[in-house]
Amino acid sequence: QVQLVESGGGLVQAGSSLRLSCAASGLTFSNYGMGWFRQAPGKERAFVAAIRWNDGRTKYEDSLKGRFTISRDNAKNTVYLQMNSLKPEDTAVYYCAVQSRRLQYGLGYFHYEYDYWGQGTQVTVSS
Repeated sequence: QVQLVESGGGLVQAGSSLRLSCAASGLTFSNYGMGWFRQAPGKERAFVAAIRWNDGRTKYEDSLKGRFTISRDNAKNTVYLQMNSLKPEDTAVYYCAVQSRRLQYGLGYFHYEYDYWGQGTQVTVSS
């Protein structure tokens, strides 16, 4: 059974940094692309970043490029999201997800391209 456990969220001030972690189990982690999404109150779940399984290639939501960095450590079965210069509009529940193998070498952008999801971790940025 695939399990994803996010951690690292919290309440921070604008301009701060946070690093989210997502520990995966129940799958051969190095064979799967991974992604991060977020959902703000009253809004749809939105793509944040993705990282490919084979070469670590990444993709970001355009508005987040330069502030957020996704990375992975296959030895630890963990994917990370480094978030810098946080803004109040970054407040959301952040979810990690396992990309569907049917994408093969693609980088998923839509939620339906991911098969497994964590429970989420809350990030709140105060002004």
